[in-house]
Amino acid sequence: MPNDMIDLTAPVERAFLVAVDTGDDPGWTAEESISELASLADTAGAEVVGAEWQNRRHIDPNSYVGKGKVDELVAAKSETGYTMLVCDDELSPAQQRSLEEAVKTKVIDRSRLILDIFAQHAQTHEGRLQVELAQLEYQLPRLTRMWTHLSRTQGGIGSRGPGESQLETDRRIVRDRIKKLRERVDQVAEQRRTATRARDRRLIPTVAIVGYTNAGKSTLLNALVGQEVVRAEDRLFATVDPTSRQVKLGEGQTAIVTDTVGFIHKLPHQLVDAFRATLEEVTRADVLLEIVDASDRHHAEHRTTVQTVLDELGAGQKPRLVAFNKADLIDASARDGDTPAPAIAGSVLISAVTGYGLETLRAELSALLASLWVDVDLAIPYRAGELIARIRERGTVELDYRASDVRVRGRVSPPLAGELEAVSERWRQSLAAGDTLDGR
Repeated sequence: MPNDMIDLTAPVERAFLVAVDTGDDPGWTAEESISELASLADTAGAEVVGAEWQNRRHIDPNSYVGKGKVDELVAAKSETGYTMLVCDDELSPAQQRSLEEAVKTKVIDRSRLILDIFAQHAQTHEGRLQVELAQLEYQLPRLTRMWTHLSRTQGGIGSRGPGESQLETDRRIVRDRIKKLRERVDQVAEQRRTATRARDRRLIPTVAIVGYTNAGKSTLLNALVGQEVVRAEDRLFATVDPTSRQVKLGEGQTAIVTDTVGFIHKLPHQLVDAFRATLEEVTRADVLLEIVDASDRHHAEHRTTVQTVLDELGAGQKPRLVAFNKADLIDASARDGDTPAPAIAGSVLISAVTGYGLETLRAELSALLASLWVDVDLAIPYRAGELIARIRERGTVELDYRASDVRVRGRVSPPLAGELEAVSERWRQSLAAGDTLDGR
């Protein structure tokens, strides 16, 4: 770089990680959890320079780790020169303040780190609104730590009276901003519901892709569509904003498939609350397509995390197909996309990268959606021509064209069955009222 030029690039933060293992997290040791924390720090743009963990019966309420471990963290700072301490659990303001006073540098927790990653990756207006809301809700109880200008507001003409502390002012400003953001998120959510209702009127079945972060959800959507519609990277939370596309399934059936935000161990509750409008795609979907990284030895724990979040959203019992992805990393035959893949007990082994198992996946999704269909045997008038056309396209039915109406027998999706029953009931009422027109 020439001497007369100034390097404006921000220095890479050097992160030191710390975790506590209380034995209360089945399937996860502190060492394993801190490995995931290191991936999060890398995704956020930090350089991990060291890590420590401690076995304790309980997390220390004052400083997260014990006093001896705090002394070790102070010593580690001299050895590694870390500029940021990252804790694997959400810290209270008191714990955060205590650690910062001890190590004399910035201290953040896992929740703050994940929120920062979401802030970096949110691309849509809706996504940015939701991330800002989650960040402010996280920061509100921590303003006592984050703000140091706590003296009374300046006196003098125009400012006499009891006044209010700077902290109270800050809290009021943040609460007002949170209120406005919630209103805007609600508006966006209503716009999404309106678009969904329009989609539902077309009676196309919907599938929501869910799973642990970096399990390959975006790669799978791209593979099913046949082109890159979502940027897929081998990083945690590479995709934050949901994307929906129409996908062809087996036997000519189509479905709207939505790639949703990934879940993770110790997902901040602020994110679940803020992204609830986006995650409604999960609750509205006809079926869930759960993607599991088959090559990760923690895939069972990952599935438990996903199930916990789905239960919180009220979608834990939805019909589901499980796709064990990244089969090419564990089975050489899966590196050939033309090799057929079996489906076993509601699950299929796939590779979104090589295409292995994708045809089986399409067929299984189609069969699962069809299994939700209901039997119908009713009559509708000829004037319901547009509905008859959709029946042919979206159902498996026999049509008997009679003198004054069309008898429909077969299986259709529940929404289409509801529409058919409503039209049929009106037709029966018109006949009962003496309407003798043939319906044409």
